[in-house]
Amino acid sequence: MLKLSRRHALGLSLGAILSATLLTGPSRAQTTPPKPTFSLLLVNDIYKMSAEKGRGGFGKLATIVKEERARGVPMLFAHGGDTFSPSLMSGFDQGEHIVELTNMVKPDVFVPGNHEFDFGKDIYLKRMGEAKFPFFGANIRQADGTPVPGMKDNAIFDLGPVKVGVVGLALAETARLSSPGDLKFLPELETLKTQAADLRKQGADMIVAVTHTDRSVDNAIVQSGVVDVLLTGHDHDLIVTYNDKTAMVESGEDAHYVTSLDITATVSGEGKDRKVSWTPNFRIHNTADYAPDADVEAVVKKYEALLSKELDVELGTSTNALDSRSSTVRSQEAAIGNLIADAIKASTGGDVAIVNGGGIRANKEYPAGVKLTRRDILSELPFGNSTSLVAITGADIKAALENGVSQMENRAGRFPQVSGLKFEVDSKAPAGSRVSNILVNGQPIDMAGTYKVATNNFMLTGGDGYASFGKGKVLIGVTDGKLMANEVMAYVRKLGTVDAKVESRIVIR
Repeated sequence: MLKLSRRHALGLSLGAILSATLLTGPSRAQTTPPKPTFSLLLVNDIYKMSAEKGRGGFGKLATIVKEERARGVPMLFAHGGDTFSPSLMSGFDQGEHIVELTNMVKPDVFVPGNHEFDFGKDIYLKRMGEAKFPFFGANIRQADGTPVPGMKDNAIFDLGPVKVGVVGLALAETARLSSPGDLKFLPELETLKTQAADLRKQGADMIVAVTHTDRSVDNAIVQSGVVDVLLTGHDHDLIVTYNDKTAMVESGEDAHYVTSLDITATVSGEGKDRKVSWTPNFRIHNTADYAPDADVEAVVKKYEALLSKELDVELGTSTNALDSRSSTVRSQEAAIGNLIADAIKASTGGDVAIVNGGGIRANKEYPAGVKLTRRDILSELPFGNSTSLVAITGADIKAALENGVSQMENRAGRFPQVSGLKFEVDSKAPAGSRVSNILVNGQPIDMAGTYKVATNNFMLTGGDGYASFGKGKVLIGVTDGKLMANEVMAYVRKLGTVDAKVESRIVIR
């Protein structure tokens, strides 16, 4: 059985798909389908360099890439983005190790995800300069509207007899979700329509969009019929669909599964009468059944050894169990969220603290009595965010909390974990009218009063929709704070024994 994505949905809604086969190693195929005309291979959202519970990681991905390239079928390998961050090592080298590993598998097309910009524009450009694979982003532009040097909008690949036009698209919401500086991100579908028309004029027989876009945009692209194939990332779903006109693929996350789309095509006519008819066949590679490539795995182990030396240092003991699963920290009060918010409040001297549950990333459970290490804290807080402090009104705090719970039914990353605050949430009320009975350090909130709110630099600048933080006086700014993970580590070390627990800070009705 497949391990599903965070959305708990495997989209094998195949319609008229010829077949979708889960591969299980060397003896996986009982019947051999006709040799395809060409093949497309997709990986996306790969943050961790090593396998986890025998699945995923760059070593196993490299094996699959080598096997697919050795099939004797023209093949294009696409990467749907989100890889420079967040990971443990990225907190130290801002994704440099990821570029080295990705250079070893060499995708033919790489589209940056929002996490490629987590360390700012300059680091993104530096990583791009180190890469030996091409970056595509037709909707990414410099402040003056010109293309980013070194990035492509599109290209035509000759895959057997078929001219395949490929266009890359980044998430238009990247500026809100990450830190791309003055780079502009244009609307995805509008850009795609222009690019697809241009590729058709250049003689492309088929159009493939490689995108880092959310599901609503994916669906709009498929429904538009602008492209023949959509290879996408961002939602962490393992999904293959085909509606008799457009095929869509997403390969989950962390290379747990890698998807091949085999295209069998027939070319007829010439010039204006040239036509290409095609059918898809999907193959889902379960990386649990592949051995890692020795050369790539050696580099992975080199980095893991460096990490272990720095990270496997005990900081303190947690009296209670802690739960950082995304389903928990994005939907309800979590003990580990309380711990992190308490640490940020103490570090900055804030009256209260609000941190986004989506910034808590390890997605694991810790038993009571666990010895917390540097590795644990950096696994939970891998983005390199810094602490911030802003003075805002009680009304603005309520607006921030309303924003935080506005998408709780979707387990959005904006869900708040808090310190110094208690409030109630009516989950059935309309978004924007869900929060009531707010207490600040035990006292009813004064909507006209001013409070110092500790948060992180991402949220201070409006990340995850926290626009109300921009209405106050900044006391600790984006460049003034301390590394959030370091402050939590210092807090845990100072306490020695951590007694964080769920204590009705957030009561959901």
